[in-house]
Amino acid sequence: MVLLIVVILGVNACQVSQRNSALVDYNSHVVAVITQSTNTSHQLFSSLTPTSGAQNVQAAVFNARDAAGRQLTEAQGFSVPSEDSQAQQYLVLALKMRHDGLTKFGDSVQQAFSGTAKTDAVNAIAVAMADLYASDVTYRNYALPLELGALKSAGIGIGGTNGQQVDTDVFLPDVRWLQPSFVAGELNVSYAPPTTSSGPPAPGIHGHRLDTVSADGNTLSTTGTNNVSASPAPTFTLNFENDGTNTEHNVVCKVTATPTSGTGPSVTGTATVATTSPGAPATCNVTLSSAPATGSYTVTAQIERVPGEKTVVHNSKTFPVNFQ
Repeated sequence: MVLLIVVILGVNACQVSQRNSALVDYNSHVVAVITQSTNTSHQLFSSLTPTSGAQNVQAAVFNARDAAGRQLTEAQGFSVPSEDSQAQQYLVLALKMRHDGLTKFGDSVQQAFSGTAKTDAVNAIAVAMADLYASDVTYRNYALPLELGALKSAGIGIGGTNGQQVDTDVFLPDVRWLQPSFVAGELNVSYAPPTTSSGPPAPGIHGHRLDTVSADGNTLSTTGTNNVSASPAPTFTLNFENDGTNTEHNVVCKVTATPTSGTGPSVTGTATVATTSPGAPATCNVTLSSAPATGSYTVTAQIERVPGEKTVVHNSKTFPVNFQ
């Protein structure tokens, strides 16, 4: 009997050792690929100066895009412990956002420098920067906490001299890159921001349709209760479409979270999309102004009315949300 107990304990200890080794190996791979990714960012943005010129900028962006593609492929090939399966999904999503954002950036460079629609191209680059910003949110707020949680649950130390190391660097070095005017200034290209006309709206149909809203990487349901992390202040992604016949400018997206109990303050957040095109999809990321208190809320997401829009019945959706 004693021998049997010793054998069982030995088997369990071996299984624990193998599991911990797999968690440590996975963390090392994540740190390595994120470090490579942030190095790619440093190389790119340090090369973007007002004297770079179109060819140098495009070459730098495409080099970064290719590096981001390799990093994405590398991450997709990781051996992933079951405890890290969800963290891996967020990691791959973050790296894909970086590759996609850099692709969009590179595709708009020539037009921004020398095309006939420079303003639209600069706006498109700012939208591409939103992908890079979203990748930072996805990695730091979702992938990393899940991975660190798996290490802690296994009793593996983090930080310090002997603990596991982490990389919390961001890819987008300055959130001002989300502003078209800042993009134009950094690249030294002309930019004419859209102006608000005091005259009547252009003829035709104006407006937008809100399609889906997601948070924490999940599409929200209007019927079932949605669980969303309360801290840090959550970001909601609104996917919508310009279902009119006119180009719209300075489109405002708004999210309001109201406690269902009727007590306590509401929390809101807004974001602006520079331009939407007829029949084309659009996305905006709205971060609440502060982290809501935990509990049940009614969250309303809406695309605000634009000049000339006659009906707004498709502009908003309401969701039951449990902030936790």
